[in-house]
Amino acid sequence: MPELFREYGFVFLFYSREHEPMHVHVRGNDGEAKFNWDGTTFVLDYSTNIKANDLKRIKQMIDENKDIIEKRWKELFEDV
Repeated sequence: MPELFREYGFVFLFYSREHEPMHVHVRGNDGEAKFNWDGTTFVLDYSTNIKANDLKRIKQMIDENKDIIEKRWKELFEDV
């Protein structure tokens, strides 16, 4: 599982065999979430056991690191 970064006790990552659309998984505090790229921004697909205020913080971290996420996705899944 390629890890992108860690912040506020959450791990932002891809799984090793991903699929379109581009997306990022988040794990931490006994919960998980997935955000899909809609062509403009990352949008919450699902979350389990993550509080609303943590989801806001997670979304902010994803938005702030959008370029890193996109670059790593292309390196790992599009250049193969």
